[in-house]
Order: sequence, then C-alpha cells, then structure tokens
Amino acid sequence: MTLASTRPVAPNPHQTVQQQFTKAADVMDLEPGFREILAEPMNEIIVHFPVTMDDGTVRVFRGYRIQHNNVLGPFKGGMRYHPTVRRDEVKALAAWMTWKCAVVNLPFGGAKGGIKCDPHTFSPAELERLTRRFTYALQNFIGPEKDIPAPDVNTNPQVMTWMMDTYMAGVDISQRGAQKHCVTGKPVEVGGSQGRDKATGRGLADALEAHLEVRPLPERPTPASGNVFEGLKFTVQGFGNVGSAAALTLQERGARLIAVNDHTGSIANPDGIDAVALGSHVEVRRGVIGFPAAAEVSREEFFRTRADVFIPAALENQVTLENCDWLDVALVAEGANGPVTPDAEARLLERGVTLLPDILANAGGVTVSYFEWVQNKNSQFWTLAEVNRKLRRTMRENFTLVHKIAGRKRTDLRTAAYILGLERLTAVYRLRGIFP
Repeated sequence: MTLASTRPVAPNPHQTVQQQFTKAADVMDLEPGFREILAEPMNEIIVHFPVTMDDGTVRVFRGYRIQHNNVLGPFKGGMRYHPTVRRDEVKALAAWMTWKCAVVNLPFGGAKGGIKCDPHTFSPAELERLTRRFTYALQNFIGPEKDIPAPDVNTNPQVMTWMMDTYMAGVDISQRGAQKHCVTGKPVEVGGSQGRDKATGRGLADALEAHLEVRPLPERPTPASGNVFEGLKFTVQGFGNVGSAAALTLQERGARLIAVNDHTGSIANPDGIDAVALGSHVEVRRGVIGFPAAAEVSREEFFRTRADVFIPAALENQVTLENCDWLDVALVAEGANGPVTPDAEARLLERGVTLLPDILANAGGVTVSYFEWVQNKNSQFWTLAEVNRKLRRTMRENFTLVHKIAGRKRTDLRTAAYILGLERLTAVYRLRGIFP
C-alpha cells in the first residue's frame, strides 16, 4: 500500500472562474438572482462524430460547445484542439469569454468549444475532415448572428476557413455570400481582418502600457524618454500565437525578452533574445529548444529568472502555489486564460506582485474578431493601421475604467475587471428583464 501524494492538485478551471466571479460579486454586493443566472452556462452541447482516417479506419471524437451567456449579443469564443479538452475546462473558458467581452464592451456573449484530440498526430487531410465533421455536427447551434467560433489552442486561420466553408455549404445558396462572419480569425483572402493574427499579443502590450503609465513598477520610474517599455525586461511562457506576438510587440516598443519556456523546454539569455529570430526558429523546430542565441535552462530556472514582467501565454494552471514563489517579477500579465491558480494569486498579491488579469489583458483577440465580424457584415475592409488604432483605444480606455474601479473599491485588478463586466451585464438584464 502506498501513501497518497501530497502534491497539490491544480484546481478545476470551472472552480477557478467561480471563485473569481464570487469574489467580485461579494465586493459589489451583486443580487442573488444575477449570481444564479451568471454562475452557469445557458447551453452545454456535446457531440460525438466519426472521422475516416488516412488508413481507412474510423475514429469517433467527442466535441464540445459551451454557450455561457448571450445577453449582450451572439455567443463568441474559440475552438481548441487539445488532448486535455474536457467539459469543465470548456465551461470555464466560455465564462471567461463572457466576462472578457463585457470588460472591453463588445456586443458579444461568451462561448467556447473544442475537441479532445492531439492534432499534431493528424495529417492535413485528417485535420480537415475532423474540422468539417465537427462543424457539421454543430450546424444548428452556430451561425453569424447566433454563435461565432474563432481560433484557439492548436487551431488557426486554415481551420477557421474549413469551418466557414462547411457552415456556408449548409445554408441557402442565396445567403452564402453574406455568411462569412459565421467565424472569425480567417485568412485575409477569405474575409479575415488585418491584424487578427497578432491581436491578442498586441492588445496585451497596449493594456500593459496603459498600466505602466499610471502604475510604474516599484524601483523602476518611467524613463526620461517617456517610453515605459524602455529597458523593461520580460519573460514569456508559451511562444505560440499569443506569446510570440506579445514578445514581438514589446520588443518593437523597447523592451527586452530574456527568457522563454514552452512545451519543449526553457531558454534564457540575460543580454536579450530576438523575438523575430526565435519566431523563425519555432516555426521550423516547433519549439524553443535548440535556439542558438540562448542557453537551455531548467523550468525552475526559467521561473526564477529576475525580470520586470512575466507573461504566461500557454495553458491554464501554470503558476501554482508550488512555483509562484520562484517568480522574481513585479507584474504578471496574463496572456493565457486562467494561468494563475487562485491560491497562487493570493500569494503573489501578498508579495506585492501585480496581476494584469486575463479577461482584460488578452481581450485583444476577441476585440479584433469583433472588428472582423463588423467588416464582414458591412462589406468593409479596414487597414492594419486602422485596426491597430481601434484596438489600442479599446484596450486603453477599458484599462482606465478597471484601474478606477480598483481604486474606488480598494481591490485588485482582476476583481475590478469582473466588477466592470458584471456592471455592464446586469445593466442590460435590468433593462430587458427576464422573459417571459
């Protein structure tokens, strides 16, 4: 007989989002009725569908689409393909998307979806068949004015194009040309928006800039140049779409990347890691290990790297009570959803570390998805400069509101962001009422 492990178990993501929601609801004294409405998703859709593999065998996959709330507008949220996809994870991600859309004042509600699978083991043809069968299974539950999917972990513009094409094939032929906004995150050639690929990382940089302008980091006053990023050192966990775009944007604005961790391992260089060169390396090698201009280090050494800002941009529950004290930074800017567990967050706040929360920091992706949706609906095409200008304004204006709430309520930025979102959601419920 063996003794049970004493290693802490990472919290269920749905429990995490419930704790965050409850804390904000308590601070703002939210009415019980609104608590009940927003505590659980409106719809939970689970589908099982067959796919013919390249060798002729048939496999059945499980897919999810959780629709949390649509009082502000159509459901909106990503689709992820990953071996860890499960119901409670998707429920949490859908709820986070509700808060995220409300925080940046978009006319969308929250949803999320995914397939439990390892897409890296599929051929391109198998991935296409998987995507088309999944989309067909969800045909009655999604649509441009109902629920609009977008990219997420292990999905990309090509996957969104297959989803769009499959959905459009199922509608009346006279309406197909006006259905491009059934998904977002598409390639520009088929109706996507300029700037969507880097929007989440770029929006994080915009929010971080707004924060640093009003809350300079301890012992780091604003440089004489006025550029809050000048000389700033940062580390990134995850160098996929979000992490790489955030690193590139911060580097362009004067900050220095000094350590990176991903699923292949960790690298560091105190003199700086070129985000452009690392991006090219990762595109070929599928990971950061082996990058010639940085030394390989352990995961613990990566977390202990002294820096100004840490950007977790991988998956949930990466910063835990076990490793949060390793962090030697002044600020954590959440590029991923739920990367810091609640007990780790409490510990970091006790230490004086600021957390820029996911529902604000990584809302740039859904913001530019909204821009894409609007462009498709109105048959418009905006320039990259126009998209980036609108994104910057959205992130900065809503950070300012969150910052003011945090001061007024004497609370942390995550709770303040939830309060802002809840104020907007409940205002609509009060006006519309509960029908019938």
